[in-house]
Amino acid sequence: MDIFTSMKISASALKAQRIRMNAISSNLANMETTRTPDGGPYRKREVVFQATQKGFAENLDMQMRDAAQGVKVSHIQASNLPPRMVYDPDHPDADESGQVAMPNISLVEETADMMSASRAYEANVTVVKSAKRMALKALEIGK
Repeated sequence: MDIFTSMKISASALKAQRIRMNAISSNLANMETTRTPDGGPYRKREVVFQATQKGFAENLDMQMRDAAQGVKVSHIQASNLPPRMVYDPDHPDADESGQVAMPNISLVEETADMMSASRAYEANVTVVKSAKRMALKALEIGK
C-alpha cells in the first residue's frame, strides 16, 4: 500500500469520526428536550459506519486492493429505545399521571462514546502525519 492510499483511508476515517462526534454533541445538547417538531422527546442519534473500497486502491495489485478499505457513514438513525419516563407533574409536557417522556440518553455512555471518537480521530491524524513525514523523507532521498 502506498503512502497516499494510507492518507486517503485515514482521511475517510477522520470525516466519519467528525460526523460521529457531531451526532454525540447533538445527543448531549438535547438530553432534556421533551418536545421536538416531530412530536415527543428527542431521540438519540446513532451513526452507522460502512467499510468502503472506492477510490483507495487504484494503483495496487489485486490482493492489496482487496485489503485497502476506508470507512464512510452509511446513515444516521434515530434510536429505537423507548423514552425514559420521569415523574414531574409540574412539567409542561407531563401527561395526566404526571409522567414526562424524556430522551433515553445516558450522559456516561455519550461521554464514553465521545472519548472513543476523539481517540480514533487523534489516531488517524497521527497516521496522516506519519505518512506525510514518510513522503517528505522519500523526497529527500531522491535529491
